[in-house]
Amino acid sequence: MKKSSSSIYLKFVTNSDTEFLFDLLKERDPRASISHKKMPSYDEHVNFVKSNPYSKWYIIFKSEQKVGTIYLSKNYEIGIFLFKKFQGNNIGNFALNELMKKNPRKRFLANINPENKKSSRFFKNNGFKLIQYEFHLDDKKSKNLNLHDKTKIEFYKKKGYRIIQHVYMFEKNL
Repeated sequence: MKKSSSSIYLKFVTNSDTEFLFDLLKERDPRASISHKKMPSYDEHVNFVKSNPYSKWYIIFKSEQKVGTIYLSKNYEIGIFLFKKFQGNNIGNFALNELMKKNPRKRFLANINPENKKSSRFFKNNGFKLIQYEFHLDDKKSKNLNLHDKTKIEFYKKKGYRIIQHVYMFEKNL
């Protein structure tokens, strides 16, 4: 648990953080999420936390107060969320840089729902580049399309496919 001069630091998630994480989850907009379309029950959430779903999972602290969470998935995808009242104060920037420093890699990814404009801006402002769209079609197939595949997107639409959800993939190479 290393503190910075700005008193923002990361600490590994433990089972005692379950209630905090559930409160944080309640503040997220499910329309802007790629992982939760509906709010899980508390018991489902407890089981999720206990399952150790991420490679690294941290609580973000500011001056000894829990303000958010950041994780690195087993595929080196970054997820971050702060309570709304702490967003926009560079806490997320510090936490992101600290996570990448603690877990050095040549490449990091972030999958973002395009409806989540704040998160898209956050990763772009931190040097991530949009590299791919992923579309989930109504026949349960997923199509990975890069930024130049707009004709393929139109092709699927003309063939009657309906896009259920799409995800932006951002990348940062170090």
